[in-house]
Amino acid sequence: MRLLVTGGAGFIGSTLVRHLLDRRSGVSIVNLDALTYAGSLDNLTGVMHHRDHRFVHGDVCDVELVRGAMEGVDAVVNLAAESHVDRSIREPAPFVRSNVTGTQVLLDVAREARVKRFLQVSTDEVYGHLTWADPDGDDPGDSFLESSPLRPRSPYAASKAAADLLVEASRHTYGMDTVIVRACNTYGPRQHPEKLIPMVITRAAAGENVPLYGDGLHVRDWLHVDDHCRGIVAALEKGEPGGIYNLGRGAPRTNLQLVEDLLDLMDAPRSLITFVEDRPGHDRRYAVDWLRAFRDLEWEPSVDLDEGLLRTVHWYQEQSE
Repeated sequence: MRLLVTGGAGFIGSTLVRHLLDRRSGVSIVNLDALTYAGSLDNLTGVMHHRDHRFVHGDVCDVELVRGAMEGVDAVVNLAAESHVDRSIREPAPFVRSNVTGTQVLLDVAREARVKRFLQVSTDEVYGHLTWADPDGDDPGDSFLESSPLRPRSPYAASKAAADLLVEASRHTYGMDTVIVRACNTYGPRQHPEKLIPMVITRAAAGENVPLYGDGLHVRDWLHVDDHCRGIVAALEKGEPGGIYNLGRGAPRTNLQLVEDLLDLMDAPRSLITFVEDRPGHDRRYAVDWLRAFRDLEWEPSVDLDEGLLRTVHWYQEQSE
């Protein structure tokens, strides 16, 4: 199988590329990435010159470039996206360009090239947010199903929801074989330091204050990047045409709990936590029901959150040595 992986020099994309090259025989990868701030060739160290990997530097909005990269491809896995909520609040336009226009370009060229399957990597943020529930309480609260309405509340989430709708439209209108994966918050090695977990690790290692939005009680579920990538591959190989699959861990924590746990792992004082003004429209809680992925894809998360956090801390510490 020949795959086009877009955004393959980013955090999740590069992990997926490594996963496929290490564990899937008979797979060759064309890796298309614009190498913006969140993508780096350093993420591909060790696989860049693999015989089954070809890197293409370019923009998913460049139709001719995409057309050349997609030649002879069996399936597309679209991870190319602007993904940081804070950046989307400050400047929404680049998110619309990359996440919406870029997805439509890929869909158009994939249809033209008669690509067999188009897999869109989305996010649980397209669903909006849920009523707050205490992660340590007796009532876990509601979870989003794949059939839940899309109610995005940030420019980033809105751009991803729009991309999902374009994927769905291509399936209904043109009969394309499409699959969508929506995962909860993902963490692990090679994540850009502006994201919460690497930000905490790098700032704490330097003895700097760790900013935390609002009261710190926003609830998130956390999925290790290896489990996320296994879910993507399972959806690619086993997902039904038109299928949408949530991926979660089922280990929710407040942001405050998570930051405290990271500081404890690093033997850093919790006094480094500095509460700052909450960001606009900050979603209170996310949670997804991933029973469908378990049932239909035979997927389930394997990395315990505490163990995954410890491994992630060690990875970042090793990079700074």
